[in-house]
Amino acid sequence: MTIHNEFRNPFRPGAGHMPPYLAGRKSEFADFFKLLQQDVILDNMILTGLRGVGKTVLLEAFKSIAINNNWLWIGNDLSEATSMSEENIAIRLLTDLSVITSNIIIQKKQLSKIGFIKEESHNDIFLNYDILRNIFSSTPGLTSDKLKHTIHVVWESIKSLNKHGVVFAYDEAQNLSDKKEKEQYPLALLLDVFQSIQRAGIPFLLILTGLPTLAPKLVESRTFAERMFKVVFLDKLNADDSRDAIIKPIQNDKCPISLTEKSVNDIIEISKGYPYFIQFICRETYDSLLQNSNVQKSVPVKEILRKLDSDFFSGRWAKITDRQKELLTIIAQLNNASNEFTIQEIVDLSKKIAKKSFSNSHINQMLISLFNAGLIYKNRYSKYSFAVPLMNEFILRQIESLNTPPLLQ
Repeated sequence: MTIHNEFRNPFRPGAGHMPPYLAGRKSEFADFFKLLQQDVILDNMILTGLRGVGKTVLLEAFKSIAINNNWLWIGNDLSEATSMSEENIAIRLLTDLSVITSNIIIQKKQLSKIGFIKEESHNDIFLNYDILRNIFSSTPGLTSDKLKHTIHVVWESIKSLNKHGVVFAYDEAQNLSDKKEKEQYPLALLLDVFQSIQRAGIPFLLILTGLPTLAPKLVESRTFAERMFKVVFLDKLNADDSRDAIIKPIQNDKCPISLTEKSVNDIIEISKGYPYFIQFICRETYDSLLQNSNVQKSVPVKEILRKLDSDFFSGRWAKITDRQKELLTIIAQLNNASNEFTIQEIVDLSKKIAKKSFSNSHINQMLISLFNAGLIYKNRYSKYSFAVPLMNEFILRQIESLNTPPLLQ
């Protein structure tokens, strides 16, 4: 097979895939760089926003900045399993620490002081996971005491590397929660440990990334979390940055396609500036134009929306009950569905258009379920929003496909 053009489709829709050009985010980079200038860690970061705004991508970009500024970097996803117990979150931290410490030789005198090995041993002891776990296990006290002590030992050894500090960057942090019914508080432990070691002058910086439910959850666990973190809400791109994300990846002499001004504006309009949707629509547009260059000059809007519905929205929609779908269908028809809405607004509209209206208490219960399903979130002002961008438009398209006209407002 002969390949006539080596320029490949540059657009990369996917969870956490780095785009060919990272548009915008100048203020977020500035915020992160400011955190790296701290000698004593007073501020950490919560990076939050809806799905598809590029949180994971930005976190990866932060990694390069941190390493270039003489910081060590630890990164991972926080799974629900991590949240099962205090022991689990401790093991998560020790496992991640071992990645950067496993080549460090710990001083024998230091090991002797903690009673781990006889001082006369002639073999070098590397600070690998087994050593960290043994230090942790042999330390008396609660899990938090064990973890704090182990981190102090680690920092004494990391000092020899002449690094500014260590960034702990955890994605999907909204999965972490306390389990009061089981008397397990992994989220509280994480916050307590970092507050303690930072107070002791250890430059370990904590970056947590997650859905907008994350920040309220941290404050609920420990009220001091509000003073411990700088919250950065990652929003959609503005029109200029969206344009850059669309055009710059194909500004190459070898690129076989070009986009008209109308096509660029169509992509901006359909995507609403959300980075994932820009990548998805641009990828589909690129392939379509490449295969139909003789007949097609514009963005195939209907076809792309149909594929977007199938690939991105339908799976989430299929996991909820029919009654939950009815509620979301009412919400999608609110004038402010793309922003924030209240329970009372839903009640009022349901009385007008639903065959079986919803009461305040019923809506509240269902919103909690939809919150757990990752479709709705609640802010501190008791207002709600879709946790998935453009979900309301998807729902309206479902109404249209069923030939059921939405309420005209």
